[in-house]
Amino acid sequence: MSKTSRETILTRLRGAVQRDGEEASARATVEARLQTHGRGTIPARGKLERKGLMELFAAQATAVDATVARVAALDDVPAAVADYLRGENLPTSLRLAPDPKLDACSWDKAPMLEIAWGKAETEDMVTVTGAFAGIAETGTLMLASGPESPTTLNFLPDTHIVVLRANEMVGAYEDAWDRLRATGRMPRTVNFVTGPSRSGDIEQTLHLGAHGPRRLHVILVGDDG
Repeated sequence: MSKTSRETILTRLRGAVQRDGEEASARATVEARLQTHGRGTIPARGKLERKGLMELFAAQATAVDATVARVAALDDVPAAVADYLRGENLPTSLRLAPDPKLDACSWDKAPMLEIAWGKAETEDMVTVTGAFAGIAETGTLMLASGPESPTTLNFLPDTHIVVLRANEMVGAYEDAWDRLRATGRMPRTVNFVTGPSRSGDIEQTLHLGAHGPRRLHVILVGDDG
């Protein structure tokens, strides 16, 4: 549909509902609302200092069957990934997100890992990605799609390992959205992931891995301060 045709149709619709004279006022009202509306109630447990947020995130994520490891720096991530895979008796081959944050890790320190980069393929059993934010109040990961974070990496594998830096931790969902808006760009897809995939639809019995990874492992990077 051409722009001219579209505008013609919209003009007729506005006239039909008698809003021609009200349009400017309605738009101004909406803009004012967007600029001045107050925030919703934020749970007190999300209003913590960085150390408290890190501890709360770890506790909440563990409560929903994710696992959490702590490391001091990005250079420690490869060894933490290798330790996790060895402890779970999982393959050492993995698909890594083409994320500059992950490229900064010293992967040569874990030569036993077989690494491929890019979007996930159906045969990939393990993927490693970053996250845009961690939401402490519920132990949730905010995953924003983009060239450095293909969405397939979050859902195709049996095991999803997520690297989350301390400065990416926020208290509440509202804080995560604020952080995303501050970037000035909105990704095509935003996913919120809390624990491994699960379903209780069949006889109310919980099954992990129903619609995505059956294991979610989060590596928290950085100090508590």
